[in-house]
Amino acid sequence: MVNLALAWVEGYQLVRPDVRISVTGGGSGTGIASMINGTVDIAAASRDMTTGEFEAARAAGMDPIEFDVALDAIAIVVHLDNPIERLTIEQIADIYTGRITNWSELGSFDRPIVLVSRESNSGTYVYFLEHVLRRDPARAEARFSPDSLLMPSSEGISTEVRQNRNAIGYDGLGYVTPDKKVVAVGLDAEGPFVLPSIETVRDGTYVISRPLHMYTVGEPTGEIREFMDWVLTDGQEMVRELGFVPLN
Repeated sequence: MVNLALAWVEGYQLVRPDVRISVTGGGSGTGIASMINGTVDIAAASRDMTTGEFEAARAAGMDPIEFDVALDAIAIVVHLDNPIERLTIEQIADIYTGRITNWSELGSFDRPIVLVSRESNSGTYVYFLEHVLRRDPARAEARFSPDSLLMPSSEGISTEVRQNRNAIGYDGLGYVTPDKKVVAVGLDAEGPFVLPSIETVRDGTYVISRPLHMYTVGEPTGEIREFMDWVLTDGQEMVRELGFVPLN
């Protein structure tokens, strides 16, 4: 979300140079906490606010309003030398919980799997935990393996996967580049196995996809309302340019 927010601000200030907007990263949890603390006007998040966050906001006298501002897929990425082509959701969950520890267990080369993940304050981390590791109700208490390498940014995941032949990572669609292999994902062994793209997110065939949000304190007014309206209209062209999926 930080890349989208920065692009939107840069584009909007060409239209409204009189409006000053500052953007700070740090993860969805940081943005939501900052909104609840009253230090930001808009919280950008790649996950839904939790029940606890809504309760904290209301306890502070706030009524957060959620806006869907773009769509995204979480791509599963490996090193270009890795022969693996496809994985099921269950296999991905087994990898990240530490049940599968060698690529040979998946028909790939005989190498230990290096898990690369975002840090826990990241919305992508939370979404991946809830919708991949815990997708099966029988795994409601699943957790990331303690051997996971936790990266402070999506760029960190990209760098590690690009350099480490044994690594697997997950990244937003906007961070997918030709220097990594993207693995096709299926709900089960029967497939179909689908690669993430604007088209497969739109038609619902890629299973690890999500909306991206912005939250405001109550219905926005004034300059905040004008900015949000621009994001949801003219600003959508920048979503496609950055590799994410526009709303329309």
